[in-house]
Amino acid sequence: MTGPNGQALARHTADAVVRRSYGRFADRSGRPVSGCHGAEDALAEALASALDRWPVTGCPGNPEAWLLTVARRQAIDRQPDLESGVRAPLMLQVVIGLDARTIASAFLTSPAAMSKRLVRAKTRIRETGIPLQVPEPEELAGRLGAVLDAIYAAFTEGWSDPGGIELARWDLAEEALFLARLIVALLPDAADALGLLALMLYAESRRLARRSPAGDFVLLASQDQARWDWSMIQEANGLLRQAGSMRTVGRYQVEAALQPAHLFRQRTGQPNWPDLVELYDGLFALTGSPVVLVNRALAVAEIEGAAAGLHSLEQVAAEARLAGYQPYWVARAELLRRTESPEAARSAYEIAVGLARDPAVRRFLLNRRETLGNHGDNERER
Repeated sequence: MTGPNGQALARHTADAVVRRSYGRFADRSGRPVSGCHGAEDALAEALASALDRWPVTGCPGNPEAWLLTVARRQAIDRQPDLESGVRAPLMLQVVIGLDARTIASAFLTSPAAMSKRLVRAKTRIRETGIPLQVPEPEELAGRLGAVLDAIYAAFTEGWSDPGGIELARWDLAEEALFLARLIVALLPDAADALGLLALMLYAESRRLARRSPAGDFVLLASQDQARWDWSMIQEANGLLRQAGSMRTVGRYQVEAALQPAHLFRQRTGQPNWPDLVELYDGLFALTGSPVVLVNRALAVAEIEGAAAGLHSLEQVAAEARLAGYQPYWVARAELLRRTESPEAARSAYEIAVGLARDPAVRRFLLNRRETLGNHGDNERER
């Protein structure tokens, strides 16, 4: 009903709902987001919207639910937000309990800078009243990226201790896998969540093979494939196919796709480095991460030679975020080794050794450093 009568009916209905349910509105629509005044403002905007729409569309069958939904959305729109880059680190500290130094390593920043970011985020939460609450279903997609980043960072921290020397870190990898499975169960149509779970399963499938019976670090090319968990690999393959069928591409899908490409090469002996370079290019387009370019440089070296790979690596050498990234220095040392630059390689190895937290990796790198100049240094290392 339009016109004066419709407006009168809309106002009468809205007023009746508010008188009957104001307390519920104040509690459920705005108070958790921005305080009492925020609740009143959100409700006022919802009422204004009702008076504008209901005379045209008619009063809804459940006007209370309509007003509550609109008021809640208004309140959410008013919510002071956190910068996107601190959301995943904050989850790792508040929910999982990792310290700033560990989190900083996962996100390629200094412990001091990460600590400041976390303190600023907590201060903003306290001062502006940002709530800790379960998001509505329609809000999940917008928050998924930071959640996936936090889960993957937690998994990586746990996976970096394949020998199970630190029980807490082993448990952390298992917990991250549980959380990834939970996300997939809650959001089965989220392609990148499927990609993340696939990526983690591919990595976890090789955990035992990354150590010899004596506890020494083993490169992928030298791993005993009988020690790989093939049931995990098959599950990961299925998840990756399922994600691919959704025709959307995300970071974790591409990262996961790199894994079976590596496994294919190891199983068949057929080089597929151009395919890997193409995947790294796609991943860099999605992430802009210098870590991707480090791995790409190693793939280029397999195609065009170590000098070409080293040239590619030099393009990110000035990237400050790589200064404390141990795999960068390992890659640099190996490429310098293969270009017969032993002194520069030795310096890179020393930095890599200093950054290595895993004793087995440290022993491996020390051995590589000590054998510099031996015959065969210019052979390909995978």
